Amino acid sequence: MSTRRLRSEDYNDYSSTDVTPEGSPPDGMNGFAHPESYQRFGETNGTTWYQTLIHLLKGNVGTGLLGLPLAVKNAGILLGPVSLLVMGVVAVHCMGILVKCAHHFCNRFQKQFVDYGGAVMYGLEATPSAWLRTHAIWGRRMVGLFLVITQLGFCCVYFVFLADNLRQVVSAANGTTNDCSSNRTVVMTPTMDSRLYMLSILPFVVLLSFIQNLKVLSVFSMLANMAMLVSLVVIYQYIVRDIPDPRDLPLAAAWKTYPLFFGTAIFAFEGIGVVLPLENKMKKPQQFPIVLYVGMTIVTILYISLGVLGYLRFGADIQGSITLNLPNCWLYQAVKLLFSFGIFFTYAVQFYVPAEIIIPPLVARVSERWGLVVNLLLRLALVCLTCVLAILIPRLDIVISLVGSVSSSALALIFPPLLEIATYYSEGIHPLVIAKDVAISLFGFVGFVVGTYEALVELAAPATTVVNATTVMV
Repeated sequence: MSTRRLRSEDYNDYSSTDVTPEGSPPDGMNGFAHPESYQRFGETNGTTWYQTLIHLLKGNVGTGLLGLPLAVKNAGILLGPVSLLVMGVVAVHCMGILVKCAHHFCNRFQKQFVDYGGAVMYGLEATPSAWLRTHAIWGRRMVGLFLVITQLGFCCVYFVFLADNLRQVVSAANGTTNDCSSNRTVVMTPTMDSRLYMLSILPFVVLLSFIQNLKVLSVFSMLANMAMLVSLVVIYQYIVRDIPDPRDLPLAAAWKTYPLFFGTAIFAFEGIGVVLPLENKMKKPQQFPIVLYVGMTIVTILYISLGVLGYLRFGADIQGSITLNLPNCWLYQAVKLLFSFGIFFTYAVQFYVPAEIIIPPLVARVSERWGLVVNLLLRLALVCLTCVLAILIPRLDIVISLVGSVSSSALALIFPPLLEIATYYSEGIHPLVIAKDVAISLFGFVGFVVGTYEALVELAAPATTVVNATTVMV
């Protein structure tokens, strides 16, 4: 997913939907603009509602999904799904706020597209504060920074996910049979450390990151989606069978672990970066609100169901990725490899975003002769950075909770409500809307502070207290 600015030569359309061609005002600031106010000029090759829905699902599913059973464990079998539902509703509302504000600035400045960073920058320019107007460019830079941190966090966790699953498959290879009984014991064969698996994977990931054509990446993305879809179907059919008595599971876990739940959950729901590019490419943008709400409803149901069923099935033994709890028989070994195949190709898609933010400005500083060499070297350096971070930090599940608490909470919960206040304050905004936006931002900020603190405490814990240090959460 990418929030990069789309060039006018790429899309002959206006993503502003706040006014009609006659210039009539929108219906208000309580939601999306009225459907009749959507207007797109010259768009003939845009996506349909169905294609947009598929892209929306692809942008939100597959990154934090497998770690949600552990997240539910950190919150409790009752508090976990309720919290996931609340966070899903709030996250979707913030997506709607971002789209509405982007429409507002597209109309005001007669632009075809305003990305996330641009919307925050224009929002700061619209505030009464002279200091904020002067430093408005930092709004764009902050969004870019948090987006880079989040996406590189995804890339780091992919290394650990691939290493852990491959290591488990290789360790159980000699004892793998067709017997998928959950009570069957498999003697694991000693194999090399998971960090060595990361180094083994590194050359292939580097080569994959050299692909810069979005059309080529879309083919890999389709293959990855198909692999992960098949894997999820097999995982679901396994976890719904033989669910043990859940009465021993706590309704609410200790508050000490709840911040870790927050970081993981918001990490999973952080798909706000895809909404503006998707809306901008639609043939009929008036359909986008329905697509957004339907798509995110599906995502929320999927998150809650897998989180709850996974925790019910494995209880206290649930690991950072639910694939690591699957039996070591050929069917589920194939599932681990299939999902790893999908994650491997997804790395290139996720890596595209920080690469597009970091590399072009640096390449522009060198002569055209050295442009390609510098581009490839920077890509090599970024991929190696994600691999090194994965190797150096044994508790990467906690690091992902940290990334979710810091950057994902900012992008998904803190920035959009403040953007709405900044955008409409000078034009008049209802006090209840301000109170609502302040409450959402405070919720995100509290999660940011507490989640960050708890993740840092866990990272600082002595190595002897770490159980299953290579457990990964995606």
